[in-house]
Amino acid sequence: MSCLMIDVASLSLDSNDIKRISHPLVGGVILFSRNYENKKQLKLLVKSIRKIKHNILIAVDHEGGRVQRFRDDFTQLPAMALLGSLFDKDPEEATRIAKLCGWLIAKELGGCDIDFSFTPVLDVNYESSSVIGNRAFHKEIQPTIHLANSLTEGLGQAGMQGVGKHFPGHGFIKADTHLELGEDERAFEVIKESDMLVFKALIENGLKGIMPSHVIYSLCDDKPSGLSHFWLQDQLRKNLGFNGAIFSDDMSMQAAVFTEKNVTKRVLKALQAGCDMVLVCNAGEDVDIVLTHLDWPVSKKSQCRIKAMGLNKKKNQQTQYMRLTATEAGKLILKFN
Repeated sequence: MSCLMIDVASLSLDSNDIKRISHPLVGGVILFSRNYENKKQLKLLVKSIRKIKHNILIAVDHEGGRVQRFRDDFTQLPAMALLGSLFDKDPEEATRIAKLCGWLIAKELGGCDIDFSFTPVLDVNYESSSVIGNRAFHKEIQPTIHLANSLTEGLGQAGMQGVGKHFPGHGFIKADTHLELGEDERAFEVIKESDMLVFKALIENGLKGIMPSHVIYSLCDDKPSGLSHFWLQDQLRKNLGFNGAIFSDDMSMQAAVFTEKNVTKRVLKALQAGCDMVLVCNAGEDVDIVLTHLDWPVSKKSQCRIKAMGLNKKKNQQTQYMRLTATEAGKLILKFN
């Protein structure tokens, strides 16, 4: 009956980590830079987590550029905006590099028994956001769709699902929702005919995971999208036909805290709105409060969606892509980067 994804404190598990992971509500662990020293240590950490729960989902933010938690022993991936710049000059080469990046993300993370990265970023770069910026592929819709689809196809070729973020689009506003409230005052029709087209196209191409933003789209609803029935049920599930897993963004981010001070109620609202798995990170006391007080009957549909996000190990263990080994692919991307 798991519906929570939590973090762990350090390079190895302590007693609090073990107790929390053992709780029936916990079905996922997200790793951060503080959890990484080298690949050997990472594999031991993952193994210790799976010793507690074999089928638990293990994830990380591994987009490339400034958002890449594991660096030493991993290929340094480019910021996705570099792929967008290349696309303007050479679409065919940009497509090839995007697929290669996706395959390498999946290959390197999967080799450490990590299920998925929270990628690709599907936000459009309006050159106004303080937190998205060069994490986005492009300032235009169609190149964003093309490159995101290419990267997701690369992930899939190495057995990994993608998680598109941040629905319905976080690139327009300046505010950083990690630190403050974010409000997007555009009309629904404007968002529907711009940012949402990216998510629509990726869903039609088989995307299995989506993360909503903590932005309030005030002309559409008074709640952040990750706590909004309008966005998650009416738009994402019904209008866009998305049948995959919805992962909340971190419920410890200030934009979520400002919306609802009580952390258990915050998590509950996200689940009621339609999230299948809710992230509570960087706040151990909050995790303990939620584990003590949350009562949520996880549906069989939700369990199936979450299970489908697991790594396909057989696919991942295939050693080559377009006749390239991971080492050769990494050198190619470093040269491009």
